[in-house]
Amino acid sequence: MSKNEKRTIDEKVYLLALDLTKNFPRSARDSSIAGYVIAGRALDKARAILAGKGGEYHTGCPLDMFWAEFAGVDFEAFTDFIATGATDAEVSEWVSQHAKQSDRIEVVRWNNEWRDKRLSDLPDELQLYMEDYIPENLPRNRPVYHLFDVYDLEEERL
Repeated sequence: MSKNEKRTIDEKVYLLALDLTKNFPRSARDSSIAGYVIAGRALDKARAILAGKGGEYHTGCPLDMFWAEFAGVDFEAFTDFIATGATDAEVSEWVSQHAKQSDRIEVVRWNNEWRDKRLSDLPDELQLYMEDYIPENLPRNRPVYHLFDVYDLEEERL
């Protein structure tokens, strides 16, 4: 879709979308969408933003793009499919059909790599961003061991 085209949004998106001004998206650790970590969170954020319920969340952020790049999924096409009002099961099937074909162990290894990823493993620009973000947004008494801890601490899962 070009930037000048307007995406058509099915009314089912509004029913399926979480209100991210009141709720949190799935943990980045969740692997319920086609077996990938991050994908469920990317879906929740995209749906909410399409429905105008995204609050301060962003779609197509670096974390979303790390997943899309590994999976070989065009993120714009992913968002276009979500805009059709697809359910989680339908999105999971779409991702499975459109992702590059990887052995299951490749996906499991990638998932585990991201579950274990430390801030020092991130590109420099994200390390700089997190250096300021963490003290401004997370409880001071909760140490951050892994990148996903940032989201889970902020969203009160840890």
